[in-house]
Amino acid sequence: MGIGRFAFTPVLPMMLHDGTLDLPTGSWLATANYIGYLLGALLCAASPFWQRYWRGAAWPPARLVHTGLAATVALTLAMALPWPDAWPTWRFLSGIASAVVFVFTSGWVMAQLAQRQSTHLGSMIFAGPGAGIALSGLAVMGMVQQHWLASSAWIAFGILALLLTLAVWRTLDSPMPNAVCPPASLSASSHTESAAPSTPPTVPPEDNTGGTLEIGLLAVAYGLAGFGYIISATFLPVIARTVLPPSPWLDMFWPIFGISVSVGALLATQAPRTLDNRLALLVNYLLQAAGVLLSIFWQTLPGFVLSSILLGLPFTSITFFALQEVRRLRPGQTASLLALITALYGIGQIAGPPLAAALVEHTGDLARGFDLALGAAAATLLIGAGLYWLMFRRWPTTPKHPTP
Repeated sequence: MGIGRFAFTPVLPMMLHDGTLDLPTGSWLATANYIGYLLGALLCAASPFWQRYWRGAAWPPARLVHTGLAATVALTLAMALPWPDAWPTWRFLSGIASAVVFVFTSGWVMAQLAQRQSTHLGSMIFAGPGAGIALSGLAVMGMVQQHWLASSAWIAFGILALLLTLAVWRTLDSPMPNAVCPPASLSASSHTESAAPSTPPTVPPEDNTGGTLEIGLLAVAYGLAGFGYIISATFLPVIARTVLPPSPWLDMFWPIFGISVSVGALLATQAPRTLDNRLALLVNYLLQAAGVLLSIFWQTLPGFVLSSILLGLPFTSITFFALQEVRRLRPGQTASLLALITALYGIGQIAGPPLAAALVEHTGDLARGFDLALGAAAATLLIGAGLYWLMFRRWPTTPKHPTP
């Protein structure tokens, strides 16, 4: 996922330098990928329905993951072909493949952890995308210094994706759960195909929840996070090159972001079991908003380093704590609520790159346009943090005792 979805970010400046595309076209390629990811996630959420009524679609989860990995390799390599008209299609399909791989692999991991009563370690799965982001960023550093063409970078990333796929291919032959949504698999009642069949207990939601209103606020707040991070996650290297003088450090910000993503995912596993998910989300939103604002108001090398760290640390932690909150609010209807918040998050992602491109075109100034787009992103994160504070104050939860 770190390569299939996010290798485009460090390669984009190379493509701009080669003259193979301009910023509006780059924004459209990013948007096509995010649309594909949204569609893929929704197809996964609807998997029980279409597999039930379309017999030919009843593929086992392991085969879907293998297919998604193979597609990621092929589509990454395809970006090296000099067919600009086909690039949006490749990026769109790559987004679908990333979603399928991520959802089904997450479900498998969460089910394995549930069997071991270690669901609090679930956020470790999110360290994978961070590692892919860091690897792609470090690789681009060397490529830029050696004056590689962007097409060569895509070939290199396709080969890297192939090697990583081969490394995990046999592991994924292990029995995988039929459940397709990671949050559903977080439940202690999750099981793999090889487990003895049983009827999972029905777990009612906590008494003190805001019902439909709180669910709606959660969905909106999570959707705001999709917009809040995506402009930086798409254009960070381009923004740095726009406002800073030439320096080898300009290619370090993206690997720093990726490393921070992995560190944040690991730190989330250490969060106290008694921590309210909404407070955890509030803190993560504030950290990410601070990272976005730093890239506007402290446009120096140290400023961008700190900005990259603050953007990366909460990146996947936000997803993890949101999934936990979904389980708390609707333990028996996790999949449907996940589909809702995923859709809004995806819409936020889709809106970001076109807005940034439009503001750059409207102002006629690259730096000014990006500053306005980043300001809008920071504002949405602050609004999201405010919504979590409102939910926490309005519907306090009963203090939980940690499980021994």
